Amino acid sequence: MAANQSADEMLGQMADNNPELIEGLIGLHVQNVENSGLDPRTHALVRLASLITLGAPSASFAWQVAMALKSGATVDEVAGVLVAVAPTAGLPRVVAAAPEIKRALNT
Repeated sequence: MAANQSADEMLGQMADNNPELIEGLIGLHVQNVENSGLDPRTHALVRLASLITLGAPSASFAWQVAMALKSGATVDEVAGVLVAVAPTAGLPRVVAAAPEIKRALNT
């Protein structure tokens, strides 16, 4: 958010699909992928793992699963992320994330 932009203005621009704001947000994502040194598929799967670990909201899963699939990840790899993070994130987080990820895969 720009230093001189209020939260209300930013939310209004997001709601109106302001092209400049959307381009800026997408630019940040692209820059993050580039800065990570990971290929887009790996980057998306790592981010999905972090969302599971954090107990993120469902909208986050929907977007990240879409990014993973768009980047070439398979449904099996997305499911594999749940298995991979279970020992560290904890079974309750994985169980809570599973229906959200399944819903994202079915859209």
